[in-house]
Amino acid sequence: MSKNFKRSILAISVALVIFVFVGGFGPSRVRAGTEKDGAYREMEVYSEVLKKIQSDYVADPNIGNVTNGALHGLLESLDADSSYLSRDEYKTYKQHLSEGTAQVGMNLSKRFGYATVVSVVPGSPAEKQQIGDGDIIESIGDQSTREMSLAMIRLLLEGKPGTNVTFSLVRPRKAEPEKITVTRTAQIVPPLGEQQYENSSILYLKPSVLTKDRVSEMETRLKAMAKNGNKKIVLDLRDVAEGDNDQAIRLANAFLQSGTIATLEGQKFARQTFTAEASKFITAAPLALVVNHGTSGPGELVAAAILDTKRGDVVGDRTFGEGSIQKTIEMQDGAAVIVSVAKYSSPSGKKIQDEAVTPNVVVASSIDQEDKSDEGPRAAPKADDQLNKALDLLKQKNT
Repeated sequence: MSKNFKRSILAISVALVIFVFVGGFGPSRVRAGTEKDGAYREMEVYSEVLKKIQSDYVADPNIGNVTNGALHGLLESLDADSSYLSRDEYKTYKQHLSEGTAQVGMNLSKRFGYATVVSVVPGSPAEKQQIGDGDIIESIGDQSTREMSLAMIRLLLEGKPGTNVTFSLVRPRKAEPEKITVTRTAQIVPPLGEQQYENSSILYLKPSVLTKDRVSEMETRLKAMAKNGNKKIVLDLRDVAEGDNDQAIRLANAFLQSGTIATLEGQKFARQTFTAEASKFITAAPLALVVNHGTSGPGELVAAAILDTKRGDVVGDRTFGEGSIQKTIEMQDGAAVIVSVAKYSSPSGKKIQDEAVTPNVVVASSIDQEDKSDEGPRAAPKADDQLNKALDLLKQKNT
């Protein structure tokens, strides 16, 4: 490779990063004295580092790969949901979006650079392998998840029904990664969980997702409470990470007659305030919500609204911290960036993605502490301390 060609590659790489960093998200011009001057200074540092790599690295570097890695790191330094997709990755991404794909039943994010399991769908292949919240997917096939965007990680776990995917899983308290092979299946949403406690005075509801149909089911149960002798409610949102944020706001409105449920705002995203409507209010019955580390996204919106308005007690562990919306921006070379453009905030103004939701009654999960390995005899299931605490709190409430 000639020196002139290397210099050309270097110049193109730097120009590409500059375009993405300071000019790829809009048509605004860069003027002296603006905050974007600082971005250009950072690009000068990047250019200098790139030159040092090119001249002093132990082997002749592939500048294209170096730049590709820099762009991935640039987007992922913002938050777990922001991603850079190369031209080939974006082509694959669009193709998968248009196809119906089977899954393994894991909700994922990135923590500490690697793919992290947020929650597992009940009855899914992942649950059958005893995968749980907080487990880390170190690699998929021979590709480290540290080197992949979240969008591509999710994509690689999807595929045609009946096909297999193999990945390395790191479990808490396990020294070595474990090779896991699961068969992808069409995802079946578990039914609404419903029970009666304390001589039917307490209605227990456990949705696995917050979709339109599921929230409608819950509204029906809430409206029928008085007829069934129910006077109090436990809403179990543990491991609820999927669904529609609008439906989460609708569910919160069923318990809130007035006031702010949530806000949504970004740098160039006009502020939206979601206010409870009296016409959608259903019940003022005493309420306790149960959450855990797997409560994410839509589940957190409900929990944050109930907690901040003091409508009921929130019991359990600190939630995961997920509450933003993304925009996909196509680049001129066929690549794309997926960037978070707005974040949800609780009624008190706390950004859910940044601060998550900390219950007012913190109770560590006893169930999650069970050993998930297949080695040795299984201990008897432990008591559900979080649910029991929620029930105890409700017993003390007057109706």
